[in-house]
Amino acid sequence: MIPCTDRRRLLHSAAGLCALAALPKVACAQSYPNRPVRVVVGQAAGSGSDVLARLIAQRLSERLGQPFVVENRPGAGGNLGAEAVVRASPDGYTLLLITSTNSINAAFYENLSFNFVRDIAPVGSITLTPYALVVNPSFSAGTVPAFIEYAKAHPGKINMASGGNGSVSHASCELFKLMTGVDAVHVPYRGSTPAHMDLIAGQVHAMFDAMTSSIEHIKSGKMRVLGVTSAIRSELLPDVPTIGDFVPGYEVNAWLGFGAPTNTPAEIIDLLNKEINLALVDPKIRSRLIELGGSVLATRPVDFATLIAEDTGKWRKVVTLAGLKPQ
Repeated sequence: MIPCTDRRRLLHSAAGLCALAALPKVACAQSYPNRPVRVVVGQAAGSGSDVLARLIAQRLSERLGQPFVVENRPGAGGNLGAEAVVRASPDGYTLLLITSTNSINAAFYENLSFNFVRDIAPVGSITLTPYALVVNPSFSAGTVPAFIEYAKAHPGKINMASGGNGSVSHASCELFKLMTGVDAVHVPYRGSTPAHMDLIAGQVHAMFDAMTSSIEHIKSGKMRVLGVTSAIRSELLPDVPTIGDFVPGYEVNAWLGFGAPTNTPAEIIDLLNKEINLALVDPKIRSRLIELGGSVLATRPVDFATLIAEDTGKWRKVVTLAGLKPQ
């Protein structure tokens, strides 16, 4: 048996070693950032996600005194960018702009080399963006009920565009089909821009599209909006009803925020969360988010994690019930 005095010395030494071991982590957090921070965006430069990432990155650069440099790594539905961040050192110097598509991907792709929910730590959300059901102005149905009635009377005759397989616009369409029983043909495009061109030209009939990318076409009359996917009406389109008014329980909101590799120090995540939320209070940034069709969404990391988990579970059900597969 070790004498009491020796036990006390051992405990004291162990406590000292633990304190020393914790020092580098604390010091790292206190000095963060002391070099440029990379912000990986899994979408193309100029996309709505890219615009918002640069907006917040610029504010973080100004506030924290180091450049937050946006790096676009589009491809594989955003999985290339996500994988790059998952493989990065968890030191706060590589961040990922995360979107609802990442949640869909977790269910849509069966053979990913990473687990999004497990391998990416939520840092802070930025915005919540509803989608809109838009049609070519010449399309005969002018309301959501009329659209459903027409689709049921003409099964397999309506072509529904999307920004790509596994995108939020695709998932929104599949959820709508499941909840209404309509039979429409999904026509995937490589992004929303070419889908817009064909919708405006009348090559396809309808599309679920993010308000951020469709609002100008709606205002110009090139597209007609039948309903919005949020639970309440959009501030930008107050006269447009929600789809949930006619399809009870239907709701889709695309979220966007920042994440970091799992095991990034909590002190760094908390600092970044604080600064992101401060940025969202700025009237110029808030107004810009609203101009782009979204609403400000400021959360704590734990609340953002809950949102992501719930969204991932929701889309997993849709992917399973609709039998969706990558093409």
